[in-house]
Amino acid sequence: YHRRMTTQSPRLAPDPRLRGAFTAIVTPWTEGGRSIDHDRLRAQVEFQARGEDGRGGVRGIVVSGTTGESPTLEHDEYAALVRAAVAIAKPLGLIVIAGTGSNSTAHAVALQKQAAALGADYALSVNPYYNKPTQEGLYRHFATQADASGLGVMLYNIPGRTGVALAPETVARLAAHPRVVSVKEATGSTDSCGEIAWRCPGLAVLSGDDSMTLPFMSVGAVGVVSVASNLLPGATQRMVDDYLAGRHSAALETHRRMIGLIKALFHETNPIPVKAAMRLLGRDNGQLRLPMTEASEATITKLRQALEPAGLRA
Repeated sequence: YHRRMTTQSPRLAPDPRLRGAFTAIVTPWTEGGRSIDHDRLRAQVEFQARGEDGRGGVRGIVVSGTTGESPTLEHDEYAALVRAAVAIAKPLGLIVIAGTGSNSTAHAVALQKQAAALGADYALSVNPYYNKPTQEGLYRHFATQADASGLGVMLYNIPGRTGVALAPETVARLAAHPRVVSVKEATGSTDSCGEIAWRCPGLAVLSGDDSMTLPFMSVGAVGVVSVASNLLPGATQRMVDDYLAGRHSAALETHRRMIGLIKALFHETNPIPVKAAMRLLGRDNGQLRLPMTEASEATITKLRQALEPAGLRA
């Protein structure tokens, strides 16, 4: 692995397609969580392209991620979800990133090949969870996936969910691979984000936490994989655009308008609050699959209080 990876020519700048906001979309279920609600999925993806005010939305979507309740998808449902997302999103000009992560390298490779065959643009692959590999194990896990298909790979560094973090040194090793193109940095650490951006100038570093989008961009990130943009795709994209264009005051103003809602969206485990908020707004039925359960009354109260200041009305 080491010999192969270090002979690659490093990229000098991030993939321009990965600058901006990418919505980690929810997976809409029919009543009782029995199956994917494809009509509602279409409406939600179209909303992402259109934006909440009709002035345009995000750069792309992430399907079958944490927010999409990926652990509860059956094999055939995963294929159906990615296939439908590609068919709906691409004609609207949206990039499609498919979650392909697993704590089994062989399974992750199989998912990546499937996502590529279904037409996804990129793969999002999370740190292996529960088995807690070493940094060498993480390196080999992601390098094997990057070799598996033609898809560009977005590393997903989220130690709070997986129990293990990708060290900046390991990200730098992986960034030498021509198909490791991005990292979704959900560590909550500006130190980690800044070091990765510094060590890997050709890697598109994206915030994995809505509340950290501006701080992370200040140290080199170029966008966000967002939960809040399920509700505010246009505002989230414009905040990123404003910051990257040097309109820092405008970006900060949007951040301040959204921060109360962002906090409410993480009052309980994601995606419980965002599905509750979408139900309040009439954009989803709020159905979840176990082990996710419905939002508490305290969370509903916080969401109701936060929607209007963010420019939304339940």
